Amino acid sequence: MSQRQLSVLDELLSQADKALRTLAPGKVSHTRPSPATAHAEAELSAAERRHAAGLMRVNHSGEVCAQALYQGQALTAKLPAVRREMEQAADEEVDHLAWCQERIHNLGSHTSVLNPLWYGLSFGIGATAGLLSDRISLGFVAATEDQVCRHLQSHLQELPADDQKSRAVVEVMLDDEARHAHTALQAGGVRFPKPVKGLMSLVSRAMTKTSYRV
Repeated sequence: MSQRQLSVLDELLSQADKALRTLAPGKVSHTRPSPATAHAEAELSAAERRHAAGLMRVNHSGEVCAQALYQGQALTAKLPAVRREMEQAADEEVDHLAWCQERIHNLGSHTSVLNPLWYGLSFGIGATAGLLSDRISLGFVAATEDQVCRHLQSHLQELPADDQKSRAVVEVMLDDEARHAHTALQAGGVRFPKPVKGLMSLVSRAMTKTSYRV
């Protein structure tokens, strides 16, 4: 019994450590170099820099949500294989988190002050999905990544034409997110019906509008 309690405590401490590393500025390190390093910094107007920073701040908040979602799902996943799938996806998303944070800093701006709220809500949603079933959990990953891909595609249209650094980051993120969605479905995730995806889209739009500004 004491060993089981210690295991739960260790898991909670691990989750707390991951949350702090995700939310604390400058605490995230990447394993892959940022795609932005292959491009020179462009001369952007003040308005263009603010707009690019706002879009990258939205992307960063989306990665904060992804980290929380995957960690919540890994905590409650029933099958070891699904748990490993969630943990691996979270590890890959760390690169995105670090790249966005670095790009926002280079644009002279800051990450969203609402990130702790987004993390808590997403962690709760992920944990709940994992408790319901692994197939629903994986399906939620696929539906979420579809939403993220749509946002990233729109950002490629909205970013200043000369901001090749931000564009390079978003393009690689888009490829990775699409792969995560495909992998989740291949692993047995259910395809969510359109009404559910529509509700998710409404929540996503609320997050993006607020994160763009604050």
